Amino acid sequence: MPRTSADTDRRSEILAAAARCFDASGYHNTTIDDIAAAVGVSKPTVYYYFRSKHELLYLIHDEMLDLVLSRHEARAREGFASHSAALEGLMRDVVALTETHPGHLLISFEHYRELSREFKPRIRAKRDRFRSIVREVVRSGMESGEFIVQDVEMTTLAVLGMCNWTYQWLRPESRTAAEVAESFWRFTMRSIAVDPVAQGAV
Repeated sequence: MPRTSADTDRRSEILAAAARCFDASGYHNTTIDDIAAAVGVSKPTVYYYFRSKHELLYLIHDEMLDLVLSRHEARAREGFASHSAALEGLMRDVVALTETHPGHLLISFEHYRELSREFKPRIRAKRDRFRSIVREVVRSGMESGEFIVQDVEMTTLAVLGMCNWTYQWLRPESRTAAEVAESFWRFTMRSIAVDPVAQGAV
């Protein structure tokens, strides 16, 4: 039977509730009953839309990765003004998840090992793809003379480390995701850009 828009909305609602439950109580401590209660539906309703808790965990990972990948690809189709602009967009996309998809970053990094054998290779491939995109932007910026980079891999890891770790400490009452992403980007540009002033990082 074809899924309706109401089905799509319900799936999204259940998925968001699962993310909140996993974030609050941990993956192992959360049951399908907990997720159903958080949405206000019955346990069979959850199973109507999702096969298992394993599938919910996989889809939370997948949703987050698809979001950052699709946003980068949309910008790439339009073309980038510079490699620094491309890097800024990638950094903003990751940090923004702390506001738009609370708990997803935590789940992605702290519950990755709980992914089943069925799903883990798919998520690993998308994670590797995103990392490769960041690495390519850094490498291309270096080759074009826009960046001064001695070690592309270490620079890539530093950028990702800054952005990925925000779920540990960023709280809405302290500062916005946009402010944090801009600070991270300016710091990065002052470290690797040949001319940080021209990039607007100073």
